[in-house]
Amino acid sequence: MNVGIVCYPTYGGSGVVATELGIGLAKQGHKVHFITYSQPTRLDFFNENLFYHEVDIRSYPLFKYPPYELALASKMVDVAKYEQLDLLHVHYAIPHASAAVMAKQILKAEGIEIPVITTLHGTDITLVGKDPSYEPVVTFSINQSDGVTSVSESLKKDTFKHFNVTREIRVIPNFIDLEKFKKQHKDHFKTAICPNGEKLIVHTSNFRKVKRVDDAVRVFHQIQDTVPAKLLLVGDGPERANIENLCRELGIIEDVRFLGKLEAVEEVLSVADLFLMPSEKESFGLAALEAMACEVPVISSNAGGIPELNINGVTGFTSNIGNIDEMTSNAMHILSDDHLAEFKKNALARAKEFDITNILPVYTDFYNEVMAQVMTASR
Repeated sequence: MNVGIVCYPTYGGSGVVATELGIGLAKQGHKVHFITYSQPTRLDFFNENLFYHEVDIRSYPLFKYPPYELALASKMVDVAKYEQLDLLHVHYAIPHASAAVMAKQILKAEGIEIPVITTLHGTDITLVGKDPSYEPVVTFSINQSDGVTSVSESLKKDTFKHFNVTREIRVIPNFIDLEKFKKQHKDHFKTAICPNGEKLIVHTSNFRKVKRVDDAVRVFHQIQDTVPAKLLLVGDGPERANIENLCRELGIIEDVRFLGKLEAVEEVLSVADLFLMPSEKESFGLAALEAMACEVPVISSNAGGIPELNINGVTGFTSNIGNIDEMTSNAMHILSDDHLAEFKKNALARAKEFDITNILPVYTDFYNEVMAQVMTASR
């Protein structure tokens, strides 16, 4: 197949999943064309089947803001025509789905039929998409797509709840490359951080309020009352300064390390004993899956799609949002010498179910199904 993939080229979950999907398809021999405004962070060009097409965003005095959606649609038309794409797969509804629908209509006027598949990732539905300023366009774009997927059953339900969607939504979960995300021998790193055998707790996120990083810090603070431990905070964002101040107020700043954005987060996860995800909203919980693949059990909220991944009492525990005391109690249970090894084993076993080798065929089958439907309808 010859596939065009549109995504945000950032560290966010939708961009990561889209990029890893493209890389996986390329390894199988499919040609993959990424269409976005800058090179995706995880894109590896050491493959003859991967291509990158930059969207040219020009600024004119007439426009207060550059019209990215129009530039993106035009680029999709150009790439689809001259690279002879079989389909367009857009990740994150805003503005990618609407731009793809526009490109599809332009191409159809020129006698070219190209299927559009939209993958819904989370905040494009649960937060941004619900805004009255965007809702009519999001609804129209989903309904005009030839195929729609969501990363969890929870997100699928939210989409039908908040939008007048008449099209079927296929759930295809996020995935992970277990060749990359696996426990590595980094004992020297663990010793440097925890010289006295302390337990190592990790949280990764974009430090937005919705991630409730302060809850992670408070859970760690309570853990420390009983078990010597260190906390690694991976990522950065608008709440970073507030979290630093909280650590100072609680008197734990010496036991907390802010690592910022890391490309090789699997190296940190390889030495962790526990992963914290107390989020208010999570459509799937990709960061938790990455931790589980590195044999790290998860303490999380029960928000969104997290319970579909983190099996309560098996791979970790889920609690109501903000229930810090219960999260702490569950964390102490996992960290005990009697239970930690079993939870680590279960976390890895669960992660293997989401290996890219299992999920990639689901996508390619869906591609073929949608392309066949469009071909039949156009006859």
